[in-house]
Amino acid sequence: MIEHQNTIVIIPARMASTRLPGKPLADIHGVPMIVHVWKRAIEANVGQVLVACAEMEIARAIKAHGGDAIVTEPSLASGSDRILAALALRDPERRYRFIVNLQGDLPTVTPLDVQRCLGGLVNETIDISTIAAPITEEADVANPNIVKAIAPLTDEREVAFARDFQRLPGPEFGPRYWHHIGIYAYRRESLERFVKLPQSAREIERRLEQMRALDNGMSIAVVRVDSVPLGVDTPADLEAARQMLKAGRF
Repeated sequence: MIEHQNTIVIIPARMASTRLPGKPLADIHGVPMIVHVWKRAIEANVGQVLVACAEMEIARAIKAHGGDAIVTEPSLASGSDRILAALALRDPERRYRFIVNLQGDLPTVTPLDVQRCLGGLVNETIDISTIAAPITEEADVANPNIVKAIAPLTDEREVAFARDFQRLPGPEFGPRYWHHIGIYAYRRESLERFVKLPQSAREIERRLEQMRALDNGMSIAVVRVDSVPLGVDTPADLEAARQMLKAGRF
């Protein structure tokens, strides 16, 4: 059973970013971006919240706002590796059975997004859960930077097994397409297995880490949500996030 005491949300964060260096500490109305994400995770109220940092300055920013942070090895290859390292350091007693991996560059993520992602693990056959929102613009279907979750979701069907994840799906996957949002919930054993697996050929080809799970027979639930939170990758994205948070539009 998923309960507050056996669930933890871990937010991986590192200063290195090609298009927006120092991204976690980018200022949004006087508060670092990573703190905004941490606040949304706290508001979700699904369990403990921990920021897994690659650098001490991120940990200091979180702790200055009353949050919990732990510093991990800076050279870890991915956010998945970082959350597992933080989990091993913080919880050697294995109290936490369910782990949410929340990206640190989603300052407009809603608490409901986090809750719905975790809810996908209610089905005990599911290894990993994630979320997706309907795509309403044709240009987004043709945008390779928007990953599409291939799953039989509908307005009536809120949860479905992922069949694939593609950047440019063919027309046979339409007419409805789903914008994948990179938030994941794992059973602890599934996270440990996933991180130990070698990269799969389709993961490397598509630059999509979740293909490693599908290519090794792991089950992924896709839960439908209403909208896509803004991911901050560029200075323009950062300005858009400032405007959205100022207006309360998230």
